[in-house]
Parts: sequence; structure tokens; C-alpha cells
Amino acid sequence: MIERGSRERKPDGFVIVAVLWILGALATLASIYAVYIIDTATAGRVQDDRVQAEAVISAGLELTAMQVTAKPGGIRPDNGGFDFRMGNCFASVQFSSEGGRIDLNAAPKEVLAGLFAALGARPDDSVNYADRVVGWRTKPKRGQEDPEAALYQTAGLRYAPRGGPFQHPGELWLVHGLPEALVERAMSVVTVYTGKAEINILDASPDVLAALPGMTPDILHAVLAQRQLTPQNGQLLLSLLGPASPNATIEPTKSLRVDVRVRFDNGRQMSSQVVIFVGDVDNEPYRVLSWRDGMDE
Repeated sequence: MIERGSRERKPDGFVIVAVLWILGALATLASIYAVYIIDTATAGRVQDDRVQAEAVISAGLELTAMQVTAKPGGIRPDNGGFDFRMGNCFASVQFSSEGGRIDLNAAPKEVLAGLFAALGARPDDSVNYADRVVGWRTKPKRGQEDPEAALYQTAGLRYAPRGGPFQHPGELWLVHGLPEALVERAMSVVTVYTGKAEINILDASPDVLAALPGMTPDILHAVLAQRQLTPQNGQLLLSLLGPASPNATIEPTKSLRVDVRVRFDNGRQMSSQVVIFVGDVDNEPYRVLSWRDGMDE
């Protein structure tokens, strides 16, 4: 009888273990569900912030276009900045002309070589790098072998040069033979959005001014010093360039680079860099050429 009673209590122990397993599984599922709810709510807040930030950035672009076109006499400012508040966001806007950058599609080989030299490359290497940039954007002649494409094939690359205009400054990373460090430095001074071979000396950085053929350290120093004293006296600056003047201009461009920094009251931030074309058509105050942004978590 005692042995039979012992055997009868064993199923009770099995049931208890099974119940404990079920309770543990339910607890795990509850934890997973709680994490899912928290992540979903967090993702929703981030998405809401992004949507609101994009609206604020768009407002910043519209205000930039208004500031550029609202000046009397048709005079457009080359650069500027302003702040504004919208909803629970504070936005800081800075804009500058693309004319101070070197256009990868329009710049002559000599200017490209000068840029690479100004960024630290040796003179012979600079000429070679300029050849590769020109080779990337040059359409091969029909019916003839493309020597530029052969270079890419020999190097084992799985792509050929575009054989047409750069579509984005980032394509410079794909040009064969250019050191990565040099491309990284060049990204802040090149563009594809002006279509102009000349450099606007009112907006150009020292590295870009140094790229002008015929530029010397003495001329560069004189131009930079005078530009600081009289930043809008373009004719005087042109007269100081001497042999470097053929590739320089003071004509404004309608392409602007706009940097917008959005800061939320909750501490989250979002930055955006947008290139816009501000034309003369009233029903289209601006057109977006490039948009890049990122949310700071």
C-alpha cells in the first residue's frame, strides 16, 4: 500500500514541473512583448521627430530662397544665416554659394590638377589624378577602344568609368587611382551643381583659390587679405589675381548649399545639408538638387 501511494504522488510532481515551465514561458513572452511595446513606442517617437524635422528643414529652405530673392535691385547674397523656431524645434540655417567650389564636370584639367596639388599631392601625381577625373567624365569615341575603361579593367575593377558627367560629388570615390585621403579632403570643395568652369573668388576657400592656374603664394595672400577688408569688392579682387584671373569670376550662381541644424526641446537633434537651385520663377521658389541628413540619437 505504501509503495502504491508513492507511485500515485509522482504524477503530481510532474504536473507541478509542467506548470512551472508554462509560467516561465509566459513570463518570457510577457518580457518580450514589453520590450516590443517599448521599442515600438521609441521608434514611433523617432519617426515623429524625423517627420517634424523634415518639415522644419523645408521651412528653412523656403526662408533661404526668400532671403536670396527678396533683396532690392536683384542683388543676391552669396552667403548668410538665420535662426527660427517652429513648434517644439529650434533651427539654425547657414547658406553659401556653390560657386566657390570646383565643378567636377566643368573645371578644366589645369584647375583639377591645381586642386589636388593644393590638397597635398605631388605635382606629377596631381596631373595624373586630374587625367583620371577628366577620363571619368569623358564620353568614349564611338568605334574606338576606350583606354580609360581599359585602365579600370586592368586594375580588376568591376565597373568602368561613367563616360559622362558626374551625377554626384560622391562619384569621386569611384575614380580609379585617387588616394582615399585626397578624395576625403576634396569632398568639401567640389560640386557638380554649378556647371561653371570658373571659380567665384568671393566665396572660394583658400584651397580652391590656390588651385587657380597662375596662382602664387604672394597673390593668394594678397587676395585673402583684401577679401577680408572688402569682401564685396569683386573687381578689386579680380585685379589682384593677375595671371590667375582667367579661371576666376565674381558672377553669382543660383545654386546654394544650405546647412540646417534642428534641435528639439527633448534634446534630440537632426542636421541636414541640402543643395538647392533658386531660380526666378515665382511658382517654384527653389528646386532641391541634393539632400543629405542624419538624426542624432
